[in-house]
Amino acid sequence: MSTEEILSLAEQIVKSWDWATEVSRPKTNQLNVKVNVLNELLPIVVGLRVKRLGYLSAIVGVDLGPQTNEIEVLYYFCPGDAVIVLRACVPHQNGTLQSLSEIVASAEVFERELREMFGIEITGLHETEHLYLPDDWPDGIYPLRKDFEPTIISAQTEKA
Repeated sequence: MSTEEILSLAEQIVKSWDWATEVSRPKTNQLNVKVNVLNELLPIVVGLRVKRLGYLSAIVGVDLGPQTNEIEVLYYFCPGDAVIVLRACVPHQNGTLQSLSEIVASAEVFERELREMFGIEITGLHETEHLYLPDDWPDGIYPLRKDFEPTIISAQTEKA
């Protein structure tokens, strides 16, 4: 299947599951899908998996800053030369997403990183302990958020 055929099929799948998605092609080999209804993320991923449209290469969080009060989560699926990016935004405070790990086992590590570094609650995770931060890391402090203040951690460490 050519890259164009892959991206066209992916676009059909996405639009059949979620009428509210916004689809664009910023590059000839890339399909960007903005998932506006978070409950539709899992069915879209299932559709991509059923049609064997790539493997999950990464899940990335991006803090969009205080002006938006959102964190965007990017899911990268790579079938051949094509890149399919599912984009979902969650609120900065109390953002929650459903785990993809029942569909894509490798998603769990990426999701644990989102939880630890951005404070996004991922429901359905099998393991919830820290991946990168020390076990005694303070609750509610997320180092990849734009409002992270390293001096807070230094001050808490000095008190201990």
